[in-house]
Amino acid sequence: MTTPSLLTLGPVLFNWPVDQWRDFYARIADEAPVDVVTLGEVVCSKRAPFFEDALPEVIERLTDAGKQVVLASPILVTTERERAAVRGLIGTEDLLVEANDLGAVAQLAGRPHLVGPFVNVYNEATLTWLAARGATAVSLAPELPAPSLKALAAEAARHGVAVEAQVFGRVPLAISARCYHARAHGLHKDGCQFVCGQDADGMDVETLDAQPFLAVNGLQTLSHTYLCLASELDELRAMGVSRFRLSPHTVDMVRVSSLFRDALDGRRGGAEVAAELAGMIDRAPLANGFFHDRAGAAFVGGDGAAAM
Repeated sequence: MTTPSLLTLGPVLFNWPVDQWRDFYARIADEAPVDVVTLGEVVCSKRAPFFEDALPEVIERLTDAGKQVVLASPILVTTERERAAVRGLIGTEDLLVEANDLGAVAQLAGRPHLVGPFVNVYNEATLTWLAARGATAVSLAPELPAPSLKALAAEAARHGVAVEAQVFGRVPLAISARCYHARAHGLHKDGCQFVCGQDADGMDVETLDAQPFLAVNGLQTLSHTYLCLASELDELRAMGVSRFRLSPHTVDMVRVSSLFRDALDGRRGGAEVAAELAGMIDRAPLANGFFHDRAGAAFVGGDGAAAM
């Protein structure tokens, strides 16, 4: 029996105004052909209170639209307040939780849960351990090359665990206890004034030679390029990947999700989808280098040649 391909939407990583955040998910509920939507502030716990009052409304609207809603735990938990918030999240009975650090993995042991891409799963032994503790799906790190994805998907299949791969959006590379955004504006983390809200898709970082290099999102470092694995979807499915994750940005995500849904359903070719996406994103190029075991910022075309 063929496993259905699920199109999933990861959490918003950026500090969007709450009205924009609420309206974004209203449109996703009404128009986007995604199957699963993951919600939660995973980057900086200081932002979480802005969305708390709107969260029940968003969950209800997405659920009424037939989307499966998943709640995500933070990537980096360092204070007692943050630990208490994770305990409260894990106490949610009616929604699945995506664990994004090993503390959450430990607290979720023995009940079905998802493992997010911020938990490093680089070998079969780790995946087996997670499966034994109740993981039903694992989202693999986007820097893994195709052979590693294939090996992990094969191991996951032996345990009945679904495998997810990010196929669109800036790639999360690192998280830190320091706030790069605040530092760039001459501020301290505790008095950051939420300057990360000035950069709705992350703050671009250049090298000393003024070449685009990375993007900064508060405590998080992201790729400058936008990952696009539209042309690799068939290969990913052949490996056993069944969940395809889009990371939200200010680009028209309804259009992005529709393009990937068309590609998954065979209505459009991957190269055609990638070309349209490249035209939609003017601030940075597309990339798929990690998948092809090249530099992550490279884009490998159908001829196997990599362009930077």
